[in-house]
Amino acid sequence: MNIPQSSFPRVVIIGGGFAGISLAKKLRKKEFQVVLLDKHNYHTFQPLLYQVSTGGLEPDSIAYPIRKVIHDYPNTYFRLAEVQQIDTDTNLIKTNIGELKFDYLVVATGSTTNYFGNKSIAENSMAMKSIPQSLNLRSLILENFEQALLTDDLHEREALMNFVIVGGGPTGVELAGALAEIKKGILPKDYPDLDTRRVQINLVQGADRILPAMSEIASKKAEDFLEGLGVNVWKKVRVTNYDGKLANTNTETSFRTATLVWAAGVKAVSLKGLDAEDFLCRGNRLRVNEFHQIKGFEHIFAIGDVAQMESETFPHGHPMMAQPALQQGDNLGDNLVRLSEGKPPKPFSYLDKGSMATIGRNKAVADLPKFKFQGVFAWFVWMFVHLYFLIGFRNRVVVFINWVYNYIKFDREARLIIRPYKKEIV
Repeated sequence: MNIPQSSFPRVVIIGGGFAGISLAKKLRKKEFQVVLLDKHNYHTFQPLLYQVSTGGLEPDSIAYPIRKVIHDYPNTYFRLAEVQQIDTDTNLIKTNIGELKFDYLVVATGSTTNYFGNKSIAENSMAMKSIPQSLNLRSLILENFEQALLTDDLHEREALMNFVIVGGGPTGVELAGALAEIKKGILPKDYPDLDTRRVQINLVQGADRILPAMSEIASKKAEDFLEGLGVNVWKKVRVTNYDGKLANTNTETSFRTATLVWAAGVKAVSLKGLDAEDFLCRGNRLRVNEFHQIKGFEHIFAIGDVAQMESETFPHGHPMMAQPALQQGDNLGDNLVRLSEGKPPKPFSYLDKGSMATIGRNKAVADLPKFKFQGVFAWFVWMFVHLYFLIGFRNRVVVFINWVYNYIKFDREARLIIRPYKKEIV
């Protein structure tokens, strides 16, 4: 990998997500040699992926080059690589570009879509966990409307204009709201020769309410917002099979649809060498102690979505969201410094700053530690928080200008089929 030798301990970070970037930032002026590995050369701001999928933002406005993040960090190196195996006996990482020794290893590989073993859904549904997946979804949505114009088959046309989103968490709720706004403000102008009133947007949730991690008042208000936008909210319904044309459920309800978006779960990205049952718990997450150390190791750590730190408050680990990842990266950075100085590490304590979800124009819900509010003010707070945590001044400016323009013009300029997507029906 051509990483120079150093007298400083080598910290290898696998993953350039929120946790990995937070840790690299914390160590930037410390006496460590930091090597950051990722299969992409950019950091993705995942909370806004749904806006790429629906044409509200271009992908480069929510992505930021990792090399630009670390360009002025001394003794910090980035390599574009896919990690293939961890040899814990020899402290060696094996990748597609070579091998690398480490003194400290930090696994921050994040999460991927969890289909819970359902092969038909995995093969035929659309996921939205990365920029390429979001671009595929954007192309498919637009291609469906183009195809709906050409078909004389009424059932096929309705299937092309019927969208099913499985999962009532923030991702599903925000995507459903964005699609509803497209139906209301954009489709009638773009497709005047198509009866866009027949577009159906279905949000399917297995639990008895949407946004189950938020307060009941937030869930109820979000449901009211969605139904006001014309979204069909299905609760206590689970999709059991999807062949690319028909989605069956655990009830008598079925959906004839050409687009099913799976947002019903995530699982951690595991690595060979750390995939034994002794290390893993539910959702492929790595069990760690309060110092982020993986069971059986003092020099191998896990942070972010891939880590499960169990406590009385969080018996199944912290939420797989940005805030725990950022705070864990910050805490581990402090602890690595303390360990190098011969001091005991400090246990991680999560500061819950609340959760939010936006449903559309002037519509959002926010559960903060001391306040719970919904509507326009929550929408402004949601925008401010997301702008604040975006990496890069340019990205903040571009996203802000896009939001202002979309708000004033009620438009989404990025509805472009740049990379056509053809779904293969299995």
